[in-house]
Amino acid sequence: MSTIQLTQFAQLNSCNEHSHIELIKPYQILSSAVLNGGLTHAQHLLNIKVAKTSQSTTSADETLRQYGRQLALKGPIVGMMTAASMSSLRIERKIVQQVELAVVVTSGLANARHVGDYAEYRSMTTTTTDTGTINIIVLSSATLSSAAMVEALMIATEAKAAALTEANILSPISQQIATGTGTDAIAIVNGDGEHHVHYCGKHVLFGQILGQMVKDAVTKSISWDVTHNEKKLRA
Repeated sequence: MSTIQLTQFAQLNSCNEHSHIELIKPYQILSSAVLNGGLTHAQHLLNIKVAKTSQSTTSADETLRQYGRQLALKGPIVGMMTAASMSSLRIERKIVQQVELAVVVTSGLANARHVGDYAEYRSMTTTTTDTGTINIIVLSSATLSSAAMVEALMIATEAKAAALTEANILSPISQQIATGTGTDAIAIVNGDGEHHVHYCGKHVLFGQILGQMVKDAVTKSISWDVTHNEKKLRA
């Protein structure tokens, strides 16, 4: 088990099977996570590794709840799943003008897609069991407005797409540059510090720094994934 202090209010514990960010108290989190996604308050962010193919009949959210109980986590959990190796985990941390920022990324590219690619599942209400996943968690000590949280999510998503573009990752469906995978997840952890952020677009320093950090973390993470898979193909 590896332990890293991400910020003054967040600690990361990781091993081969999961990564777990523990916050000192529940914070506001905006996410697309499987467990407790949307806008919520939680004290834990859990990213667990699952098999690429599974015969389990347990739902994804219940699997995450059970895993949280195994770790004896107390308090609300925001939970993600991935088939990616935890060896792909990469971290970026900065303190800029007394604002702490941290980014945590794991990645797998097995189901890379270009936005708008033909979808395999043809019902508007179908969920997917496909694996791959680029999971991104952003933490800020600053207090973000609701609009700024949404904008931070947007900036992080653009940064992910930029990293994939520069790495020339292609969608196997359309052969166009991938903009993500079909099962990506993202979370923005909103701090409660004295610095208030109402805008974090590309014209302001917060947006610049956040975009650079996410792009760097995703670039390093997918580089590990690509190199690892190339080695497996040569073996």
